[in-house]
Amino acid sequence: MTFLDKIFKKFNVRVLYVALFIIIVAFGWCYYNNRNVNEDNNATQLEKDIKANKIKTITYEPVYFTDFLNLIVTQEKDGEKILYFNIPKNFLFDDKGKPIYPSEQVKVTAKDPRLHGGYEIAINVTSFVFKILMFYCFYLLFSDALEQFGKEVFAKKGVKSRKLVVPNKRFTFKDVAGAEEEKEEMSELIDFLKNPSKYAKMGARIPKGVLLYGPPGTGKTLLAKAVAGEAGVPFFAAAGSDFDEVYVGLGASRIRDLFKEAQLSAPCIVFIDEIEAVAKKRGSVMTSGGSDQTLNQLLVEMDGFNQKKGVIVIAATNRPETLDTAILRPGRFDRHFNISLPNVVDREAILKLHASNKTFSDEVHLGELAKQTPGFSGAQLEGILNEAALLAARKNAAGISKKDISEALDRVLMGPAKKSKKYNEKEKRMVAYHEAGHAVIGLKLPNSQIVQKITIIPRGNAGGYNLMMPEKETFFSSKKTLLAQITSFLGGRVAEEMMFDDVSSGSYSDFKEATKIAKLMVTKYGMSDLGLVQYSGNDFQNDFSDTKGLEIDQQIHKIISNCYEEAKKIIQENKNLLDVIASYLLEMETLTKKDIDEIVATNKISWWEEEKNSKKPQETQEEQESDQNSENNNETVSDNIDASSLV
Repeated sequence: MTFLDKIFKKFNVRVLYVALFIIIVAFGWCYYNNRNVNEDNNATQLEKDIKANKIKTITYEPVYFTDFLNLIVTQEKDGEKILYFNIPKNFLFDDKGKPIYPSEQVKVTAKDPRLHGGYEIAINVTSFVFKILMFYCFYLLFSDALEQFGKEVFAKKGVKSRKLVVPNKRFTFKDVAGAEEEKEEMSELIDFLKNPSKYAKMGARIPKGVLLYGPPGTGKTLLAKAVAGEAGVPFFAAAGSDFDEVYVGLGASRIRDLFKEAQLSAPCIVFIDEIEAVAKKRGSVMTSGGSDQTLNQLLVEMDGFNQKKGVIVIAATNRPETLDTAILRPGRFDRHFNISLPNVVDREAILKLHASNKTFSDEVHLGELAKQTPGFSGAQLEGILNEAALLAARKNAAGISKKDISEALDRVLMGPAKKSKKYNEKEKRMVAYHEAGHAVIGLKLPNSQIVQKITIIPRGNAGGYNLMMPEKETFFSSKKTLLAQITSFLGGRVAEEMMFDDVSSGSYSDFKEATKIAKLMVTKYGMSDLGLVQYSGNDFQNDFSDTKGLEIDQQIHKIISNCYEEAKKIIQENKNLLDVIASYLLEMETLTKKDIDEIVATNKISWWEEEKNSKKPQETQEEQESDQNSENNNETVSDNIDASSLV
């Protein structure tokens, strides 16, 4: 559609009223624009000057739509020009339009003869009308976009939040591995949704809300989907960010619309993912008035004057400490379930669930992988198996091998290997001794984590890494365990300093983690000389004085310094073990737990030595055959020379 087509399509009878309005305004604008209020010089004084022959010429300009003139008067004596405004027209002209004063006395001329024909007014009106028409054309062009914007902001303000999901009855608790206690508690909600009269008869009040919190990837959203699938009731899904809008009041309106529609479909489930986006603590620095309104509306809908019966709210978050206390109280979120990281039994169940559609070689044991992955979430475990499947498919293998899983584990933890990144000899030796230093601390220091794997293959931002896992899964960490972790982080720097009399920047992440643990020990866990006190704060503000902050820094420095001395002592006592591990890393680049245990027991890796020894005779034989071939070639050349000389 062309520009003119768009204009004429929009043209209708209303345009006539607009045009009439423009013309009236234009004439009024011209009138008031030309009207000047400066009337300091009056006609009486001018008349006296004309009669006294003090005036040489008078140039007049009509003030349109009036009987007044504006005059430019030139004096006879010095040629000075004086302006006279709003002088009556009959001051210069009679009723027939002839000049009153003879030309010999004063010369009277018009400023521009064309002005009498309406030339100036035509210019003024045309200019004004053109501006209005330009504005109107732009309005026609953008009116559709403005109309659509207005509809989205106001007329359809609640559509974004109302997302009715048809429950997938095939997705049940059987499809969610682990979290057995949480699934058992959720079963009570399902029973209520199916048989509400059973609980009403006993006078029981079913929980109005269930808050699922825990680390990312532990299955909070999957649990909510499973509840909907088990219950077979309407399921409304929304994200916390759906209610976070730049327009104040829009988020609250969406909350109202969501619960209004949910009430019409009761009994039903409303699931709000990442609820911290809408339910942060009120009055904090990072919240606004609009956010507070949205939260207030959510509080009222969940437990306000108008009770919503049969609507159960399930919310998920991994930051429960940021939620407002009003939303956590009984009557709103009655049940709080901590969906923690899976234990070894749950990890094996999760691995088996995700392995059901994959093919594995006989050497793969998922129970063994579950033991090697403490602290992994369900999402990470699924990612490991998926990466392993991709690696196997890339090689066109018949099934996923143990090597594929090991590589996938490294990829999930550290990223893909940077094969293009090559060390020079000095860098490679420094990385090998750095990683060997970590390993020696893990092997010889009590309360340390178990060394599972060592590699000097670059991955991500790391030149190499040690995979260390706790011996047993615990719910908390002791002081000795935390100090052992700090000492392990410092082992790499100690080895560099001892072997090369130099240090590298490779210890950057080690220092970061060591400082983090030491800071928690001092400020949160009460494991320092400062006593059993917690010191809170953030990057913007601390809840303690500068003097106390200095004491905290000194305690952190003291802990790390003591651990550094401990690491230095252990590595000095086990320098031979350090050298052996580093030498094998330089040759093999990666050591497994089996290899490491054999080094500790026998100071060597038997299978690697046998492989090297088997290669030596073969290399010797190849060298001998090469030498024999060289001698035969030389004899042949010599014989040819002798034969030619005989000829």
